[in-house]
Amino acid sequence: MLEAILQRVYPPTCVLCGAPGDDGLDLCRGCRADLPHNRHACPRCAIPLPPGQSVGTLCGPCQRRSPPFAASYAAFRYEDPLPALIGGVKFRARFNLARLLGQLMALALLEEGARRPDVILPVPLHPRRLRERGYNQALELARPISAALGVPTDTVTCMRAAYTSAQVGLDDRERRRNVRGAFAVPRSPVAKHVAILDDVVTTGSTVTELALVLRRAGVERVDVWSVARTP
Repeated sequence: MLEAILQRVYPPTCVLCGAPGDDGLDLCRGCRADLPHNRHACPRCAIPLPPGQSVGTLCGPCQRRSPPFAASYAAFRYEDPLPALIGGVKFRARFNLARLLGQLMALALLEEGARRPDVILPVPLHPRRLRERGYNQALELARPISAALGVPTDTVTCMRAAYTSAQVGLDDRERRRNVRGAFAVPRSPVAKHVAILDDVVTTGSTVTELALVLRRAGVERVDVWSVARTP
């Protein structure tokens, strides 16, 4: 009832073109159709596959070396307008965009038939970074996904044990070195199946390190969910 009242008082409005939103989203159908959906991707790491490659085929790197997670889902490719939308969440506290992206992510997961985990684990921020930013953008994205899928969010099992520099501008090797030892699991995980949630996966260094830590702590299956994946 509250949601119906809010939509009547504040009707959904497209964040991209200003037209009335559709389907209860702050996005019109035209702009939603134009988003760079990531439907043809490696099922293991979600990197977009070249045209013509068979659906469900693993990419070359995943064939050569399996990552420590079982599956990945990224709703979109990290192409316009995703950098602006995610940047609005990450750097400008645009929580309306976090709600929208989380809703779109939940719809994509349902469309893909993603296996539901026991918990969603937003990539944790170091306490110092959390104080600087004031919020964890991964947690804000997780809230609407958790509500839509009925899967609880876990913010206590894992912690960011080391303050690391930003990954932007680092190459693959530097990114791996930067996050090595960054995460810790201070208590035994209750969940056996965990979905790590991040805003963007670029080289996969952060989610790989976090998945390794969770697996060592006894988690049986780790999936990776992200709003966007870089090509």
